[in-house]
Amino acid sequence: MLLVRGHGGGTTLTGTIFERGEDAPSYKGAPDEDAPYVWVCDEFYEVESGGSETTIDGRTINVAFDSPMPRGFDTRDQALAAAKEHVRTQFARVGVAADDVRIEVVKSEPGAA
Repeated sequence: MLLVRGHGGGTTLTGTIFERGEDAPSYKGAPDEDAPYVWVCDEFYEVESGGSETTIDGRTINVAFDSPMPRGFDTRDQALAAAKEHVRTQFARVGVAADDVRIEVVKSEPGAA
């Protein structure tokens, strides 16, 4: 499994790419279990009221979260490209410029603590 982390605005967002042979999520809306690579990550956006309070770039804002939308891919490169774009998009939704987001990819073994 690959952890794709975006660092920006003083916070971090991490999503997961499940690789060939690993058990991808099987909840409602999950992609076809035959997809060799599955990307799963939260989606969030700024709201005027409600949501959860957080500080990004020294600014306190409220964010709301959507359920993760898993996506299946045929190749690792496709999954990584989509994951990086997704992370940058989430940061852009709360005012962090794409150029200010540092992406890190970490290999992790399933079930590792």
